[in-house]
Amino acid sequence: MISRASGVEPYYVGKPNPLMMRSALNALDAHSESTAMVGDRMDTDVVAGLEAGLETILVLTGATTRDDTDRFPYRPSRVVESLGELVGEL
Repeated sequence: MISRASGVEPYYVGKPNPLMMRSALNALDAHSESTAMVGDRMDTDVVAGLEAGLETILVLTGATTRDDTDRFPYRPSRVVESLGELVGEL
């Protein structure tokens, strides 16, 4: 509706746009080299992390299964069964 009313295509800032990730890093005073994107979706969470230059961790407790990862031309840095596997690393 916005495009039709204004005649201009909107610029999306949400996932997977890396601007959102970079803005969050700036707000937290964090650096991409020491930050990871943890999520359960390859098409939003993992791609957003990759495009922002972050380590990416796919958690298999949500939308994406291990077999689903083969459908994508990119891979997360790591795949874990649950967030419990990350306890102690953070």
